[in-house]
Amino acid sequence: MTSGFSRGRNGNVVAVFEAAEVSLLRSLASMMLGIVSPGQTSDDPLERALGIGVGDGAAPSDPVLARLFPSAYQDDKESAEFRRYTEATLRDGKRADAQTVHESARSGRFELSPEQAQAWLRALNDLRLTLGTKLEVTEEIHDQIATMSEDDPRYPAYVTYDWLTYLQDSLVRALW
Repeated sequence: MTSGFSRGRNGNVVAVFEAAEVSLLRSLASMMLGIVSPGQTSDDPLERALGIGVGDGAAPSDPVLARLFPSAYQDDKESAEFRRYTEATLRDGKRADAQTVHESARSGRFELSPEQAQAWLRALNDLRLTLGTKLEVTEEIHDQIATMSEDDPRYPAYVTYDWLTYLQDSLVRALW
């Protein structure tokens, strides 16, 4: 596999991708932008400046959104209050990270600044969480992939999940 990340000079990270991989990454980043709507804040200028959200703060019913924005507390009331103060900003951050991947991914060799590399790391994590939730991934994923026929309609998604795991590991090692 030629894709992945390595340590560059001056704190930068070197990325290498083939055109098909860039197309997949951009598609996944676009998917994330579609899944995570922008954070909504109230019309109050102070609340908007602080990123305080609107609504009742209820946990998302969608399993993917519930995984991306988990409850911070077991108590529903405390969790709703925490969500009200944090979710809009978290949504905006996830969207910004996905946008960074979408805009900076290109085929061949290119460099990411330390800030871009951190955004990529967060975006790769979000993509893995999203795909893993949809696929109901367990710790036995590698055994499942090894025994799965390439004709299985789930095979491309499982292999994509595994590739995202490899990329995330590669990026962590490059940043370490």
